[in-house]
Amino acid sequence: MITAGDFRNGVTFELDGQVVQVVEFQHVKPGKGAAFVRTKYKNIITGSVVEQSFNPTAKFPTAYVERKDMQYSYNDGNLYYFMDLETYEQIPISADKLGDSFKFVKEEMVCKVLSYKGEVFGVEPPNFVELQVTQTDPGFKGDTATNATKPATLETGAEIRVPLFIDEGEMIRIDTRTGEYMERA
Repeated sequence: MITAGDFRNGVTFELDGQVVQVVEFQHVKPGKGAAFVRTKYKNIITGSVVEQSFNPTAKFPTAYVERKDMQYSYNDGNLYYFMDLETYEQIPISADKLGDSFKFVKEEMVCKVLSYKGEVFGVEPPNFVELQVTQTDPGFKGDTATNATKPATLETGAEIRVPLFIDEGEMIRIDTRTGEYMERA
């Protein structure tokens, strides 16, 4: 059991038969009246986000989400196949469960497959990946203001903004959580 007063970002718990994860929380102590916890949580199965206030002493059953390292093998139409690194078993996951940050994942990368009671509901790519720039316009000297960027296409097909000094064929490091260029690899 977890109380609303113990909420932290990323905590998972059961609410009305649904498994939810805390996205944001704030302990509020108004001048008049009782304290409460203002919470924004996400249903991990459907992806819907809801804001709600709780009494800090309210109790909820803890939901244990399994995070397992699996290697992305290949995709076949709408199904993406991941291999369990211990049993070498291949499991298919539909494209709607992958999320936006999966566009930075290439074959043979190890991702975390998230499941609750045996049902897969999401895939977390590594926080940082190194990918090759396959197409970008050349940058021109003297063409810079502060933090000038240009579009670039990566080997996975994803498009991001990179600094003007990055050329085609270079390896760059990307933060998959924000989709931003970090540095040259």
